Amino acid sequence: MAGRLSGKAALISGGASGLGEAQAMLFAREGASVLIGDLQTDKGDAVVESIKGEGGDAAFVHLDVTAMNSWTAAVGEAVSRFGKLTTLVNNAGIFHPGGIVEETKEGWDRMIAINQTGVFLGMKAASEALLASGNGAIVNISSLFGLMGSPNAISYHASKAAVRLMGKAGALEFAKKGIRVNTIFPGQIKTPILGDISPEQDKAIKAAIPMGDAGEPIDVAYASLYLASDEAKYVSGAEIWVDGAWYAGQ
Repeated sequence: MAGRLSGKAALISGGASGLGEAQAMLFAREGASVLIGDLQTDKGDAVVESIKGEGGDAAFVHLDVTAMNSWTAAVGEAVSRFGKLTTLVNNAGIFHPGGIVEETKEGWDRMIAINQTGVFLGMKAASEALLASGNGAIVNISSLFGLMGSPNAISYHASKAAVRLMGKAGALEFAKKGIRVNTIFPGQIKTPILGDISPEQDKAIKAAIPMGDAGEPIDVAYASLYLASDEAKYVSGAEIWVDGAWYAGQ
């Protein structure tokens, strides 16, 4: 079903690596024009070149998701370059371990700024352009740790749980205005973020996954593709778990 995103113009935060890179590549293959927003210029440019090498349409913009002016500039670049913005993927995120005792105020503030406030600013900055498109879609990337707890990631849990309710609130706010808002909850996925997980945590997580192993970035990308496409025209406020049946056992 090639061309599932034909005519779409997407801005993907954190699109230079990991889940964002997989989504950017897949979206372009399915016909979308893609603007990759990230702080990693070299990696972002490399993804753009890969997309163009396959005949796709892509560009890179420097994006600090914690800054409203950076978001405003990125949305403006998308509209200027593509003539519109139909799709926003709030994918950028970080992880570091730390329970209530170990986490610092600085660590908490950074996690919330990127993972939570960054999603709010993205939705806010993109809303006007998405409304103008008449058929907008927002896909927020949360985490299975936004649904369930663990003893050593307090700020990450807080930030990703917030993304869940922000998606529901957005879906209701825009339900009659032409923007759909949905949320994906990845489990353990093979991305660079796993480098911040201790070997003990990694072993415990894999033992908890019924399918026995971590997923691939493309698994999340296909879920995002569906939610961004017109196939999901009657889907808003939904939650998709991409987790190897992990959450099914909770």
